[in-house]
Amino acid sequence: QVQLAESGGGLVQPGQSLRLSCAASRSVFSFVNMGWYRQAPGKQRELVAAITSTSTNYGDFVQGRFTISRDIAKNTLYLQMNSLKPEDTAVYYCNAKAPGPVNYWGQGTQVTVSS
Repeated sequence: QVQLAESGGGLVQPGQSLRLSCAASRSVFSFVNMGWYRQAPGKQRELVAAITSTSTNYGDFVQGRFTISRDIAKNTLYLQMNSLKPEDTAVYYCNAKAPGPVNYWGQGTQVTVSS
């Protein structure tokens, strides 16, 4: 069983930054792709960003504010979020897709953007 442990969420003011981390219990190379999703109250879960060995893609709302990356040596996925807006408030989930396909999810980390 794969474990994904998110960290880095919190309360920030509009315009500030946060970096989310997702530590995987096995090599990130074992996954077809990894990504970040978010879910706000009363809304569906949506893709924030995803990364494979050759590409990245982002939700339309990101508009250049976020960057997804991974550290192979640390088996860790990151999401650098800049210029945060109140509408970015949500629970952010780490996702990893393995061949099968098999989907793994972290427990989520709360991001709140408020003045």
